[in-house]
Amino acid sequence: MKLRNTAAIALAVAMPLGLAACGGGSSSGSGNKVKIGIKYDQPGLGFKDGNKYTGFDVAVATYVAGKMGYKPDQIEWVESPSKQREKMLQAGTVKMIFATYSITAKRQAVVSFAGPYFVAGQSVLVKADSPINSVDALKGKKVCSVTGSTSVDNLKKKQPALVPQNYDTYSNCASALADGVIDAMTTDDTILAGYANQDAYKGKFKLVGGTFSEEKYGVGLKKGDTATCQKVNEAIKAMIDDGSWKKALQENLGSNYKFNTSLNPPKQDACS
Repeated sequence: MKLRNTAAIALAVAMPLGLAACGGGSSSGSGNKVKIGIKYDQPGLGFKDGNKYTGFDVAVATYVAGKMGYKPDQIEWVESPSKQREKMLQAGTVKMIFATYSITAKRQAVVSFAGPYFVAGQSVLVKADSPINSVDALKGKKVCSVTGSTSVDNLKKKQPALVPQNYDTYSNCASALADGVIDAMTTDDTILAGYANQDAYKGKFKLVGGTFSEEKYGVGLKKGDTATCQKVNEAIKAMIDDGSWKKALQENLGSNYKFNTSLNPPKQDACS
């Protein structure tokens, strides 16, 4: 009887420990990892340089993950090309995606979004000494965007007489602009500001023409993951309220970057 009682006591003590070990991890994220999708090739937003990841998207993702209990070394960054984002979320390859991921009705049919954490708009980048100061002034000018992008087509609706120039990457567009091969490049103002803020181009470029579209950058989530959506929205609001959001924006896109203050900082949409 004595041996049986001793064994019973030992089992009772061990059971809670066993149950804790089998759990899904603590809410603090201790010992866990989270996979977050970003772009690797957008300076100022999502950029990979060796083992270093920088940019506004990275800063927001790191802050949000921190509020969810994950330390920076518990984040596993995963490259998320535009064409693969929906499939990556559906397959569970990543938990969240912060990658200039515009919220659209078409995308919302297959994935969920938290946010937005920023509202961008299409704009135009030219050399600092360029006489071009508006979209109208692009008449007859060579304007670059990447192959497959609709940016030039959108711009042509405002200035039909521009001359489209297609390059494989925005980096090649920026290089061609710096060399005077083209007159301007166009895409989201955040992406343009990111290039203008690169060390190689600081002081050499300027944004002109204001913005003429609304791109609500959301956090991509697996369809129906409202629990994560609510946590992300709370974290984004906290980042805005404590000043970290504005600081991250200035550090990554430059203190001279003038964002649309009528749309930013944005209010987060309800989770659904």
